[in-house]
Amino acid sequence: MLIPDTGLLAEYDSGPFFDEMFGKGGDRASKCRRIIGHLNGMDLKSFKRRSKAVDKELRNLGITFTVYKNAKQIDRVLPFDAIPRIITASEWKKIEDGVIQRVAALNAFLADIYGKQHILNDGVVPRDLVVKNKNYRALMEGTTLPHDTWVNICGTDLVRGDDGAFYVLEDNARTPSGVSYVVENRHLTQRTFPDLMRGIKVRPVSDYGLRLVEGLSQMWPGGADHAEVALLSPGVFNSAYFEHVFLAREMGVPLVEGRDLLVEDDKVFMRTTGGLQRLNVIYRRIDDDFLDPEVFREDSLLGVPGIMRAFFKKNVMLANAIGTGVADDKAIYAYMPRIVKYYLDQDPILNNVETHICREKDALLYTLDNMHEMVVKPVGESGGYGVVIGPRATKTELAKARKKLKANPSNFISQPVLQLSTSPTLTRTGVEPRHVDLRPFAITGDSTWVLPGGLTRVALKKGSLVVNSSQGGGSKDTWVLA
Repeated sequence: MLIPDTGLLAEYDSGPFFDEMFGKGGDRASKCRRIIGHLNGMDLKSFKRRSKAVDKELRNLGITFTVYKNAKQIDRVLPFDAIPRIITASEWKKIEDGVIQRVAALNAFLADIYGKQHILNDGVVPRDLVVKNKNYRALMEGTTLPHDTWVNICGTDLVRGDDGAFYVLEDNARTPSGVSYVVENRHLTQRTFPDLMRGIKVRPVSDYGLRLVEGLSQMWPGGADHAEVALLSPGVFNSAYFEHVFLAREMGVPLVEGRDLLVEDDKVFMRTTGGLQRLNVIYRRIDDDFLDPEVFREDSLLGVPGIMRAFFKKNVMLANAIGTGVADDKAIYAYMPRIVKYYLDQDPILNNVETHICREKDALLYTLDNMHEMVVKPVGESGGYGVVIGPRATKTELAKARKKLKANPSNFISQPVLQLSTSPTLTRTGVEPRHVDLRPFAITGDSTWVLPGGLTRVALKKGSLVVNSSQGGGSKDTWVLA
């Protein structure tokens, strides 16, 4: 549908998909009329010039991520699209309630599977799917945590379907990344495109760091006011190192690496110029396998020998908890509606995308018969790696995927191809629709708070459904209207 207007959006064709600015057939335009008016008051040439200035600022500020390709390490700027993605107050209320509900269910599930295992004993979730999961940590069995909070920081990936409803695509309960771009994108908009926000009340995102350190401090049994918090990073070569620096600064806590810490008397200390300083809560951005060479990988140089001894003595708290990875496994994802119902006795506020678990015979046969129409995903991968989008795959690619699926069906799930929503996006030739998703971030201590908005990732390639930064996607500022 062509939008009958003048200015930047004059030739914008929202196409057949649900559009984040114009809805379906333009029925959403009234809710976004002020931002549409601001955009139509700009010309394409000046908008492009200002957008290029943003790219330069991103590079100067070091706002990059690392892609590992062909044994090479490449630092890239995450492309920023200056046309914001709009979420109304009523839409956000449902997203917020849905994310809080989902995080509550995830925490209840983790507390149970490492405790009495009621959900496994009752057969609601297959036992082997959990205990044989590569992210299941048997050493955590019998562990109790303050507030029963295992997932302190959660990133829930959402997509909007053709019906305008939001659906959960996956949960990120280990070390979800990307929140730094949420805050920095807002700063970029405020500095470079302040006229876009004129007269529009948008909920702020700048207090994320304070909310995070507050939520983490609540995990210390000795009292939040006395908790010494630090962020543990693998170091400068990690793909998300910029985010680690950013978050430590926003939280007002030390950024440390494994070599900066030591364990004495089953307590964790940080080396400082003034001597040893005890730490009570550690926000770890290191995977389980590399955290403690005494317990996990012996060859790890990234972690802290003895930190798990300190944890089990309750002398330090780790966020997110060890073993949370089993909850964001794509196979477990398929059971989330049942998990929500089991623990909360509620129907999910945010529904899953229909999912076929290929370890089950009927689902495997259905996927093999319909692979050309399905999205097939390996359960243990992230970042879009290994995903096969049937309608866009070649015969050779489908044949290879079918071979892998038959060889190891337990490693795959399949889903129908969703008609993801689009959002106006600046391209070389003008403003065109591009597919987007959304990752809201939730912080849980004694309660759960959701950052208003989240990371909107955008597939910059025309027609592409892959929004991951590692696969060439970009990001947008996400506005929740107040």
